[in-house]
Parts: sequence; structure tokens; C-alpha cells
Amino acid sequence: MAPEKVILGLDTFGDVPKNSDGQLMTYAQALRQVVKEAVLADKLGVDVITLGEHHREEFAISSPETVLAAIATQTKQITLGSGVTVLSSDDPVRVFERFSTLDAVSNGRAQIILGRGSFTESFPLFGYDLGDYDALFEEKIAMFSKLLEEKPFDWQGEFTQSLKQADVFPKTESGHLDTWVGVGGSPESIVRAAHFGFPVILAIIGGDPIRFKPYVELYERAAKQFDMPTHPLGMHSHGFIADTQEAAVEMAWKNIKLAFDKIGVTRGWAPMSREHFEHEIQSGSMYVGTPEVVAQRMAKAIKTLGVGRFDLVYGAGEQPAAARERMIELYATEVIPRVRELLAED
Repeated sequence: MAPEKVILGLDTFGDVPKNSDGQLMTYAQALRQVVKEAVLADKLGVDVITLGEHHREEFAISSPETVLAAIATQTKQITLGSGVTVLSSDDPVRVFERFSTLDAVSNGRAQIILGRGSFTESFPLFGYDLGDYDALFEEKIAMFSKLLEEKPFDWQGEFTQSLKQADVFPKTESGHLDTWVGVGGSPESIVRAAHFGFPVILAIIGGDPIRFKPYVELYERAAKQFDMPTHPLGMHSHGFIADTQEAAVEMAWKNIKLAFDKIGVTRGWAPMSREHFEHEIQSGSMYVGTPEVVAQRMAKAIKTLGVGRFDLVYGAGEQPAAARERMIELYATEVIPRVRELLAED
């Protein structure tokens, strides 16, 4: 059963959209579009918006916290998160400094979601060996957990710097930087997050969400074993909402397929078939359709897994900016209230 107050948010990787003339925006325009969308989401009461870090040509956002800082100056309530920050190819000290700065300028609304990186472009870009993929994250998340204590500490690093009574600034006003871990389906990642006491966001991008139920149960068992607090887990999945079912399905088919097929070239995936897509939007992990259809499927997934958060990934592919804005309007004004209503009925 889901917690009483479920967080309902939006997530974007900053896919470069088309403008009203059907032309792809420039990267600068795409970044300003994300800021505009976040302002709209804040105005309409969406709980959180998270921005993914990528270093590929189809995505405009390589520095989520910079875009989030711009959003902070134009919003009041919405939580501002990364989804994810690739900690493995970054410096934990600099990551903490950047997000504690964001926390200050947003009046305590910063949130960081740490990840190992399902995309690997950042590793060679910043001089890291993919052979150290697991070891890098193991060491850096341990270091980051020390940084979160916000007091001087010693550190002996193999892949990171060694420090003696290092103190890092700025401190947060609350003494707490909201930190989660993004997990794509690795039991080891679930156990690691539980060990450090971090809440988890499950990246569910395909198949029946029920297959992730064992991960929810594993997290609870591991947290208990490590004598750490348990947190309601979250999930994120792709989707698209429009005023009619046909419009939503056709827009999503064209653009989600485009996005997944591009990624598949480097992942070894076969091109997405229409049959596969139809299965995902009917019983899998793509939430596509009218507000009622999407709300029903979201509520079912939340109840099935017992998660306390659902972030809908929007904007995949080259969706026109106007369609993205309309989706945010429908999500905020129709889907979110309906999901809360359906959960309350339980």
C-alpha cells in the first residue's frame, strides 16, 4: 500500500524539442524551454521536477544544477532535483558544493539523486576508466555520505582525493541536503543505498512494474539489517498525455521510439516495434493517453509497488514544445488530482 502522501513529479532529460515551425530548437532554446516548463509546473502545483545529466547530442542538459538554479529564481514551491547526477564521473566535494549552493538560492528546495550512470559518455569525457565503473561509485557514494554530515572529516581515497579534517562550504541552512539514489534494477545498488540510509528511485523503463516488487522488499530487509531508517521508495517511468487517446499514442509512438532507438544503437537494443510499444502503454511501463488513462495506470503502479513517489518522464524524442507544455498542464490539473483521488479510495 502506498503512503498517505505520495509525491507526484516530473522528470526530463532535456531532449531537444521542435518549435512551432517544426524545426529543432538550438541547445540554448531547449534549455530555456525547460526553465519555462518548470515555471509552469511550479505554478500548477507539481511537487518536484528533476533534470537528468547527459552528455549526448540529443539532450541539452549536461549540468542539471545550473539549470535548476535558473529555475529557482523563477519558482516558489517546486522541489528542484537532479535525475540523476552521475557521481561516478564527478568529484563528490564539488557535487556537494554545487547542490548546497542550489539549496541556498532556492530556499531549501534542492534535491540530489545520485546514480552510477546508465549512459557512459561522461567516463571517457572526464578521464575515467569504465573498468572502474563499480569501484568508482562505491568509493564516491561513501565519501558523499561523509560530506552530508557537514562537519570536518578525514578521508583516504583511491579514486578520490585524500583529505585531512576537510571542511566543505557552503553549509545548508537546515543541515540536511535531500539525497536519493537512482537504481535501474541492480540488487547490489538497492543494498548499497540501504546501507547508507538513502531513499531510492527505481528507474522503470520497460515491462510490468510488478517485477520491481522484490527490490522494494529487498530494500526494507537490507535497511533493517543495517539498522538504518527505511524510506518509501520512488519510481520514474516514461509517458505522454494529450487531450485524446489517439493524439497521445501517436505522438508518443513517434517520439519515444525515436529516443529509444537512438539509445539502442549503443545499448544493443533492437528497434522498438509497434507491438512492443502497444504492450508497454497497455500493461508495461509507459504511461500514455488521456489524463484518466494515465491516472488509472499510475495509481495502479503506485499501489502495486507501495511506492511513495512517482516521477513521470516527459519530453522524450523531438516532441514539439507546445505539446510538452500541454502535457504538463494536463498532468498538473487533471492527472495529479485524479491519482490522489484513486489512492484515497483504497
